[in-house]
Amino acid sequence: MSTDPVPGGFEHQACLYGDEEEFLAMAVPFADEGLAAGEPVLAATTPANIALLRNALGERAHALDTAEIACFGRRPVDRIAALLRYTDSFRARGRPVRMIAEPVWAGQCTRQINDWKRLESGLNVLLAHTDARLICPYDTRSVPDHVVEAAWATHPRHVVGDLVLPCGTYTEPETYAAARDSPLPPPPPHAALLEPPASLDAVRRFARLRAETAGLNEERVAQAETLVNEALTWLLARGASDAELRVWEEPGAVVWDLLGLGRQATVPGRFAGFVPPGPRPSADDALWLVRSLCEAVEIRAMTDGGLRLRLRCAGARALHWP
Repeated sequence: MSTDPVPGGFEHQACLYGDEEEFLAMAVPFADEGLAAGEPVLAATTPANIALLRNALGERAHALDTAEIACFGRRPVDRIAALLRYTDSFRARGRPVRMIAEPVWAGQCTRQINDWKRLESGLNVLLAHTDARLICPYDTRSVPDHVVEAAWATHPRHVVGDLVLPCGTYTEPETYAAARDSPLPPPPPHAALLEPPASLDAVRRFARLRAETAGLNEERVAQAETLVNEALTWLLARGASDAELRVWEEPGAVVWDLLGLGRQATVPGRFAGFVPPGPRPSADDALWLVRSLCEAVEIRAMTDGGLRLRLRCAGARALHWP
């Protein structure tokens, strides 16, 4: 397969397949070449595709790493962490890695699908420092047409069998992500409000009270307290002078809305807070924790220079089992 990357560079490719033969035409030579070269190879896809690939590889399948997509990052922030764990585990040994990682489309709502589209674009930025070759398969039997269109826009190249071809509609990641951001509706009139100025202690007390009022159990009350504390910490680190905090309930969700005040607030890159904290502290470590504790995070720059951070978390009726 003619997919040789630039040494030390990241290769991100899509593969649109409509049947088992088209999947194997991409996956077998990609895995074969990696295993023959002694490279780590990961296939994170459906159980059916994993079984197909193992059968096709025969004895060589003993060296293939596999993960079912349902267990390899349910949300974009989890998927980034999983991909980085895999690449980082071999970096110290100077070994490039190959990954087949299928995005999670099945059963997702519109908001979640948009988040995964942004992730596919963001991988070009977030994994740019790695020496990894990543192919993202899209099953055209199940994904809608707009997801197929997104594949062309979020991958520089695509794979057809053993051919690698450019994607003519590939879009620069920041531009692509910006186009996915629709205006946020204003908070509802009944939202509970904590007006500034408010200390971090006051914010934590307010978060705990509102989480208890929403019927969350003690564990998730504590998470809400941590979540709001870290969100405000991140806004202040971004130059906000203070914040208005609102919270309201929607069916199945508790929504926290923090409006960072002040013209000095700096707008982050659209993929900030997706990379887990490293050995060197970063201002975006707090945002990563926020993303990890939420079902959805939306960030918008305000016309007056402030920043709005809207966090959607599971409500009391959205049960979480171990």
